[in-house]
Amino acid sequence: MEDGKANKTTGGMPDTVFELVIDFLHDERDRDAVSLVCRRWYEIDKTTRKHVTIALCYTTTPQSLWRRFQHLESLKLKGKPRAAMFNLIPEDWGGYVSPWVEEIARSFSCLNALHFRRMIVTDLDLELLAQSRGQVLQILKLDKCSGFSTDGLLHIGRSCKKLKTLFLEESSIIEKGGEWLHELALNNNVLETLNFYMTYLAKVRFQDLELIARNCRSLVSMKISECELMDLVGFFGTASVLEEFGGGSIGEQPERYSSESYSSLSFPPKLCSLGLTYMGRNEMPIVFPFASLLRRLDLLYAFLDMEDHCLLIHRCPNLEILETRNVIGDRGLEVLAQCCKRLRRLRIERGEDEEGMEDEEGLVSHRGLIALAQGCLELEYIAVYVTDITNASLQYIGTYLKNLCDFRLVLLDRQETIADLPLDNGVRVLLQGCYKLKRFAFYLRQGALTDVGLSYVGQYSLNVRWMLLGSVGESDAGLLALSKGCPRLQKLEMRACCFSERALAIAALQLPSLRYLWVQGYRASETASDLLAMARPFWNIELIPARRVVSPNANGQDVIVDHPAHILAYYSLAGQRTDFPNTVLPLDAVALLNA
Repeated sequence: MEDGKANKTTGGMPDTVFELVIDFLHDERDRDAVSLVCRRWYEIDKTTRKHVTIALCYTTTPQSLWRRFQHLESLKLKGKPRAAMFNLIPEDWGGYVSPWVEEIARSFSCLNALHFRRMIVTDLDLELLAQSRGQVLQILKLDKCSGFSTDGLLHIGRSCKKLKTLFLEESSIIEKGGEWLHELALNNNVLETLNFYMTYLAKVRFQDLELIARNCRSLVSMKISECELMDLVGFFGTASVLEEFGGGSIGEQPERYSSESYSSLSFPPKLCSLGLTYMGRNEMPIVFPFASLLRRLDLLYAFLDMEDHCLLIHRCPNLEILETRNVIGDRGLEVLAQCCKRLRRLRIERGEDEEGMEDEEGLVSHRGLIALAQGCLELEYIAVYVTDITNASLQYIGTYLKNLCDFRLVLLDRQETIADLPLDNGVRVLLQGCYKLKRFAFYLRQGALTDVGLSYVGQYSLNVRWMLLGSVGESDAGLLALSKGCPRLQKLEMRACCFSERALAIAALQLPSLRYLWVQGYRASETASDLLAMARPFWNIELIPARRVVSPNANGQDVIVDHPAHILAYYSLAGQRTDFPNTVLPLDAVALLNA
């Protein structure tokens, strides 16, 4: 120990002790807190911080990040708001990764893991990353990104020979050929995770997938686009340690393979996570031999009805994660509750064909939620579209699911009348009982949650950090009541609510931890002057005007959809951005923000 160093203390703790302790603080919020204690702890955090997540790329600059943390090994950067996933944000809104890549190439010599989410990435960005970080890059995630092609991936495949994870799921990639995958197969022997699921890349050679399996003996996860499953017999035979597989397709080439052909297909012995595309009732038996080993099952893009769900789920007693559509129905949830006691995460998306359903079979309601709450006590995450809901079902969730950290519910806007409204008391019991909740989404219909219900949300959301509310409340009073609570709420998103600009501004000021506000559909004034109430230093306000867009409906037909105006407000150290010319800001707000 150096002389004098042991004598430096902060609050009674020697610096050398704290330098050892801080390495065990992995939560970024804990790190943020200790860095505020004193200048010395700030400096220690500065030199020891290994990972940073930036929730919105316009909240700071790459240069500021470099000055603050020069020894980063991992960076997660988010661009467009979540609403972009539902085509609610204009394409030219922004979220460009180029300035960040340029600074990464120039300055961040320790960085070996990058995760870009909902950002615009170009081929030049990928080429620069390959040239500057190719020798050390171990993780590259382009998560729901756009703007690049397989030419950019070609640079990654040729230069990033130490890449352990390449994640491209749900990115919009311009396909110019399959050479990128061949180069990856030739140049990499340490790959552990490859994911280009839901990218619609079609020029994929199964021989390259086999080559990856032969060269990369530690390959544990592979999620691909459409590729005939029977063409992957060699891949499955070679990928001996594979634990996760997703994608592929079944029955897409009936002229080559009959349903009986799939009975000869065998999967790797350690496979415990599976998601097969287009799997129907005839092909489902290929899963039966190892169904009891499955811990994760993705049925979002399978062609299974409610009876098929019941039959398959009954054979999966060790299931921990299930993703499917509401075709599973209440009966499917009842089987899930009876058979899958270890279930931790459940995601039920809206089915594209639900409008054609004539009865309650194949739809999810309060009945299924009650069974779920009583049977799957380990649930931590629920995201579900329901056709009917009651206070009792929410109360059951609050009573039984004490581990729930993330709850998201959307009440579908069908013709049925919901008898048990409003849901005020159910929400109160749910939030009181599920005290671990950190993420909460409640998208209803007008009248389903009153101002009293919103006051309960504010009063009992003690640990909630992210919240999405849709079609809730009766007046500004409800929002203002909510804003008197929610002490840890950092991100608030709202749609189709009745609140005025002034109430939104006051609520933003009253919520003590709020860092981000997104609203679509509100009572706008002619000049947006009421928003000035929340104008303050480092608080950016963006207005996205109302617009009309062409969007496909459930039947695949293009229809014109009216998108109401948006408000996006967030703290930023970067000042006003200039890459979204359609943004309209009140002049007085600009003056205040630049003061």
